[in-house]
Amino acid sequence: MNDSSWGAPPQAGYWGPSDQGPARGAAPAGPAYDAHNAQHTRPMPIVPDVPEHGGDQDDDRGAARLSGPLFRDEPFRDENPSAQPYAAVPQNPEPMSDVPQPEPRPQKKSAGRDLGAAIGVGLGLGVVIVASLFVVKAVFVGVIAVAVVVGLWELTKRLDERKGIKAPLVPLALGGAAMVVAGYVRGAEGAWVAMALTALAVLVWRMTEPPEGYLKDVTAGVFAAFYVPFLATFVAMMLTAQDGPWRVLTFLLLTVVSDTGAYAVGWRFGRKKLAPRISPGKTREGLLGAVAFAMAAGALCMQFLIDDGSWWQGLLLGLAVAASATLGDLGESMIKRDLGIKDMGTLLPGHGGIMDRLDSLLPTAPVVWLLLVIFVGSG
Repeated sequence: MNDSSWGAPPQAGYWGPSDQGPARGAAPAGPAYDAHNAQHTRPMPIVPDVPEHGGDQDDDRGAARLSGPLFRDEPFRDENPSAQPYAAVPQNPEPMSDVPQPEPRPQKKSAGRDLGAAIGVGLGLGVVIVASLFVVKAVFVGVIAVAVVVGLWELTKRLDERKGIKAPLVPLALGGAAMVVAGYVRGAEGAWVAMALTALAVLVWRMTEPPEGYLKDVTAGVFAAFYVPFLATFVAMMLTAQDGPWRVLTFLLLTVVSDTGAYAVGWRFGRKKLAPRISPGKTREGLLGAVAFAMAAGALCMQFLIDDGSWWQGLLLGLAVAASATLGDLGESMIKRDLGIKDMGTLLPGHGGIMDRLDSLLPTAPVVWLLLVIFVGSG
């Protein structure tokens, strides 16, 4: 062979051994390279190699460079630039287009609660409320007071369990029940006086314990007194009117219808989240459903249940109820998210606790009371 590398083109008509022996730097002799057997072997195809530093230097040195697909210094590249090396195996092969892929199963929406238990408990509560409302007004006031005390117990218990806040329950429960009765007997003036005395009782009661955490405990106690019993006194004040039972029934119906409309429309058509950081389940479509349902119910209630009421007043009342009920629901959701809990209690199967049913009712009560006073008077 000549002095060039193995990848260099051979001289015309020469394939035999050199008369002067192997050139300097040539491949060693052996069975595969024996000159006597060269004519009996089939020559491998020669692929010219591209010198890295120029062909003249390599030829002068006489270094035999192995070339061809099996001896390249760089990975083999086909003429087709899109081709992959023969040993490359795709790590995540794409599924074959002609092979049918299983379709994902559509996920079925769920209410998230025991719907049968929720309906049964709701109907039972409705019967108790309506019966007490239209039989003896004082009995219904007692129902409000009991709901307030249970709600305060649930709230203070969760604050203690999750945050270590010890709002005094005894003065809250006594003052809350007194607040509801004072609102029914003496109206708004009696409710404000009872609220002030309850706050004072909370401050004094907490002084019997060590001072550590005093500020947060009494702050939570005053907040609980305002949030639960004081807002509930507006329901008792509605009851004092001549058509008081119908006003309370209108208040309850509009709040329930608003919640039902929000749930039904949001469950079926809900796509856009209303407040995902507070309550991921609520949607803008659900809010529109609440507004539509509450306005329709408000027009009917004001026209047929409230003395001297008009349907257009019911439209405004329903719109206000939908807004206040939604804000009330979001407000308690904010509290529960801060506490890291799903429900305030487990007293009502399918509903959670009493506070989980009062969340929409409490902030709606003063709104309905005020609008009814504006529309038809205090009666």
